Amino acid sequence: MGIGGVILRFFNLGLRVLQFLDAAVILGIFSYYLAVQAQHGQHIATWLKAVEGLAGAATAYGLLGIVFVCCLGGVAFFAFLGVVLDVCFTGAMIAIAILTRKGVNKCTGTVDTPLGTGDANAETASKSLTFGMACKLEKVVFAVAIIGIFLFLISILFQILLARHHKREKRFGPSPNNGYTYGSRKSFWRRNKNSPEAVGGADTLPGHPTPADVELGAEPAKNEKSWFGGSFGRNKNTATTPAQNGNGYGYGNSAYTGNI
Repeated sequence: MGIGGVILRFFNLGLRVLQFLDAAVILGIFSYYLAVQAQHGQHIATWLKAVEGLAGAATAYGLLGIVFVCCLGGVAFFAFLGVVLDVCFTGAMIAIAILTRKGVNKCTGTVDTPLGTGDANAETASKSLTFGMACKLEKVVFAVAIIGIFLFLISILFQILLARHHKREKRFGPSPNNGYTYGSRKSFWRRNKNSPEAVGGADTLPGHPTPADVELGAEPAKNEKSWFGGSFGRNKNTATTPAQNGNGYGYGNSAYTGNI
């Protein structure tokens, strides 16, 4: 995998970890709310259960997303599934932010919290938490939900980029051109072993013999035989043949002239 794929996978993994932590914070706070209310026999509102369920699903998805990025990051089907789920959990975080919108209020004086309404300094039914602290925890949930919206939106972009990069890597590798390693393009510092420089320019056209080579009876190189063999080949003893039959070529040269 090229450096681009490593960077995309790293950022995608980081986003999944942040999504998991983001949803886990919401899940932990509302689990505490529900535990206190259930312990003291208080009525549990439906919206509290809804936030708990959405946060639990987002936490599970964040954990699975970490595993999928590490093992199946960029695969077309899982990338498409990830984009769809990211859109869904973006909506879930928006819903949590709407349900906990009271967290934007001040946590002083009389406050309305998931554990009830009361003075900020008074203790809740749990005796270990004041209404003011319960209000601050709801404020934390609201802020974390807003952050979660952006995390899931950004994750959609990185999921698409990782899928496109994986497709490009699959198209161009592995092959003999890149040493059977994945990569859309070869590193500029790597030389092709089959290049003309590596094999001594073997793909260049062979030189043809000069009159001096023929006069001295030099034998053509092997690659010249392969290119100019057959009807274009000459006998290695042709240097003496024109002198014997007197029908040579290259006038003015004793090796090619007979009796004129």
